[in-house]
Amino acid sequence: MLNWVGIAAINMAIAVALGAFGAHGLKNIASPQQLEWWHTATLYLLVHAIGLLLVGLLIRLKYVSQTTAWLLQIGIIIFAGSLCAMTLGAPLWFGAITPIGGVLMIAGWLCLALSAFKTNTQK
Repeated sequence: MLNWVGIAAINMAIAVALGAFGAHGLKNIASPQQLEWWHTATLYLLVHAIGLLLVGLLIRLKYVSQTTAWLLQIGIIIFAGSLCAMTLGAPLWFGAITPIGGVLMIAGWLCLALSAFKTNTQK
């Protein structure tokens, strides 16, 4: 079993580092649109990393399966990764895969909701 709490903590560290880089390293070289992409990427990365931390704890307590964590993590990578890549000069077609990451994150939260309702009805 993967250590999702550790993975979440790494995601949070990356979010803070990317946020700092965006605020200090990109402010003079990126366009306003690129800075907006960067801000969105780091915000979603941080928020979903915190969510992944909670999911990791729920996995340890055996309330949810690892599927929830996998959906969130892959969604984070695709969503934030594609936005950061475009900010750093990747082709704009990367924007076409950004929603895939968003859909995976939504699926992760819905998976958590289903697990919560399933656990609630079994009591």
